[in-house]
Amino acid sequence: MALFAILRDAIDPRALEASVRTDACGAIVTFLGVVRGSTSEGRSIVGLEYEAHEAMALAEFAAIASEVGERHTGVRLGILHRVGALNVGEVSVAVCAAAPHRREAFEACEYAIEALKARAPIWKKEAYADGGDAWIVNKL
Repeated sequence: MALFAILRDAIDPRALEASVRTDACGAIVTFLGVVRGSTSEGRSIVGLEYEAHEAMALAEFAAIASEVGERHTGVRLGILHRVGALNVGEVSVAVCAAAPHRREAFEACEYAIEALKARAPIWKKEAYADGGDAWIVNKL
């Protein structure tokens, strides 16, 4: 399995963890972004749709991993993001950091998801229970 991928099918977090794990890693931290059933303002959501410029997104994932490697020696990073229609409860993004120690794993995972949300060319459209929909700008 590649460490970075844009997927149309369900994300398997355990497979991602296995792809970054080595015997040198004493810590694995995984972040899962899950489709929730309402907006921050309380509007009911029935699902999301994601689109991505795949080549650019994968290049950004690799750049993020390189930055993580410069900050934390020995960290292995995996990033998976879904595209297409997703239902409430489905995993839309997974970031996994494996490192010799927990602090580096936590810091790498947090840095990676924040950088991804700020920089990756991935767009989200919310579908509302009342029948409307809207493209959403990432809030950092």
